[in-house]
Amino acid sequence: MSTNTAYYIPHKATWPVIGTAGLMIMLAGFANYLNGSSIGSTMMLIGLIIFIVMLVGWFTLQAKESESGMYNHGVGISYRMGMMWFIFSEIAFFGVFFGTLWYTRNLSVPWLGSGATKEILYSAYQSTWPTNGPGNVGGHFEPMGAWGLPFVNTLLLLSSGVTCTWAHHGLLANHREQLIKGLAATVFLGLLFVGFQAMEYHEAYTEMGLTLGSGIYGSTFFMLTGFHGFHVCVGAIILSVVLFRSAKGHFKPENHFAFEAAAWYWHFVDVVWLGLFIFVYLM
Repeated sequence: MSTNTAYYIPHKATWPVIGTAGLMIMLAGFANYLNGSSIGSTMMLIGLIIFIVMLVGWFTLQAKESESGMYNHGVGISYRMGMMWFIFSEIAFFGVFFGTLWYTRNLSVPWLGSGATKEILYSAYQSTWPTNGPGNVGGHFEPMGAWGLPFVNTLLLLSSGVTCTWAHHGLLANHREQLIKGLAATVFLGLLFVGFQAMEYHEAYTEMGLTLGSGIYGSTFFMLTGFHGFHVCVGAIILSVVLFRSAKGHFKPENHFAFEAAAWYWHFVDVVWLGLFIFVYLM
């Protein structure tokens, strides 16, 4: 139990080890699946089940510790600092991909298509964007437009940021109904975003010829949007846990860091998508 003079030290944690084991089994299963092994899909399923058990167990433990009053102000500060550093690492993660896209489009492609470099390496190369590589090695494809599903998804994510903020205001005002409705709307909009992105990917592969093998444009497009979609899924899971806890009466206006952490993460996902929409779809 935390006090004003004592700092709560968590007990020995086993859930991180269990989660790591689940992820390793999933990865090994995926590698076997790609190599045609019949055990691959089974290993992936087992790893996923272990990972889900870890999430349920760890989130439950944290909720019990928080609601029982084990955390004082100092623990809250350490949690906030940890979340800030985590989001900073995510900014660096996406910054690498944005930097790759910028370098390729603005420096590498023009350099390869001009001067002595062009003559030495491949004289027929045309410096255009989007490119599928010299000699069209990536095959014919259509670039993804901005004003179809991507624009709809932009509206969905911006709306989810509004509903998340509305839920936060409800929590601060101790309006439980507003909190729950806002969180439910945010989770729904996030899942709808993922569903529309799956439709976009299906259209890209089946109708537009746009795949991961479609040169540097295809690889950067799917890496950026795919990783962002993964982060939306993670954010939706976190918000779902917060929604479940809110329905059970957890969180108070003066003590609700779990909600704050989920909201910070969700707003980060929103901002990253705005960057994606501008630099991947519009430019």
